[in-house]
Amino acid sequence: MLLYITLGTSDLKRARGFYDAALGALSYVCRRAEEFEIGYAALGDSRSRLWITTPFNKRAASVGNGSMVAFDAPDRASVDAFYAAALDSGGTDEGKPGLRPYHADFYACYVRDPDGNKLSAVCERAE
Repeated sequence: MLLYITLGTSDLKRARGFYDAALGALSYVCRRAEEFEIGYAALGDSRSRLWITTPFNKRAASVGNGSMVAFDAPDRASVDAFYAAALDSGGTDEGKPGLRPYHADFYACYVRDPDGNKLSAVCERAE
């Protein structure tokens, strides 16, 4: 259904360090890096599905109230690794890894990137 998602940043270099670390824990990689944007894809996918970009209008990036990007994690250990990497590289806690009430196997964590964008890593597999 979704072709790609774009999140804004006011500091692309800082964002690159954060996303390389956090998304690397989920086996997502930077496929493209330009002066004003970076694009990430899952291993084996040659097309970037997440773009981190400086706003086209040259104003400061801002967060969407009520918006969040959730990344599919292959297992619970990857959710834990994403959470740790996010916090170690400048992110902030919005919910430690653990089971959530959405269904019996919904294991997730929630963080904010250095620009305040809300992110989640989710594993829906039984372990």
